[in-house]
Amino acid sequence: MHFDLTDLRLLMAIADTGSLSRAAAAFPLALSAASNRLRLLEQRIGLPLFLRHADGMTPTPAGRIALDHARRVVGESQQLDDALKTLAGQRRVHVRVAANTVASSTFLPPALGPFLNDFPEVDLQIEEKPSAQVLHALLADEVDLGVLDGNISLTGIMTLPFRHDRLVLFVPGGHALADRGHCLLREALGYPFVGMPRERALQAFVEERATLLGRPLTMRVRTPSFFALAQLVAQGVGLAVLPEAVARRHQADAATAIIALDDPWATRELRLGVRDLDQLSAQARQLVAYLSEPGGAPPQ
Repeated sequence: MHFDLTDLRLLMAIADTGSLSRAAAAFPLALSAASNRLRLLEQRIGLPLFLRHADGMTPTPAGRIALDHARRVVGESQQLDDALKTLAGQRRVHVRVAANTVASSTFLPPALGPFLNDFPEVDLQIEEKPSAQVLHALLADEVDLGVLDGNISLTGIMTLPFRHDRLVLFVPGGHALADRGHCLLREALGYPFVGMPRERALQAFVEERATLLGRPLTMRVRTPSFFALAQLVAQGVGLAVLPEAVARRHQADAATAIIALDDPWATRELRLGVRDLDQLSAQARQLVAYLSEPGGAPPQ
């Protein structure tokens, strides 16, 4: 049996207004045309969909069932229309992402490239926050997707694996610790450090670890970028705690050395977090699929 979307919308309008004349005016549609559409639809179905009263119209039991399906069909039709307009570039889609320092500076950029190339209609807004604040932003519906430390309590959100992260000690090549393959952070706390601003999530985390060990970091200088930080370490200004991927990217041949940290907190699992996957836009769900695949694209 063929159903016209206009007929389904007319059913909804009659039910919402309680009147054929008011429903017709809302389209706008001539009253005679609206009456004819309803009559023909009821003839095709073989059942009355509305009871006619002196003061209006109310759905019959069959009408209530038809209305339930009509609302779903019209809703899905609108979603399809929106999706196709988006894919055709007629509508921009904004996806909000919050990530801790390690994710935003190391793993996210190469993973986002394939997604953005495949979905040119999407604009991403990325904020860097400590993992606890990423969780709060997800729970408050301030962001669509978060990347955060899997070692904290993640109650209230759905999570998926993202990447594994390891923090290392980055030291000048001639430093007393340079020949060590690994050490604990407490063994380095007697030396000066270089770092990033305290408000950066990773820096705040490292300084908190040092404070818990009873000896806060001695900060020689704070710099806003990993590149500048690596240059200062290479020049012998101090030590730094960095994600291993960042340290290897900026390691000079003999000017710096990378030392593994044996502290349990130095190895962390990064996880993708969402509050409700079903409530995300189609593009945001695609982003989750891309990021949850190590290769940067969802399985075919």
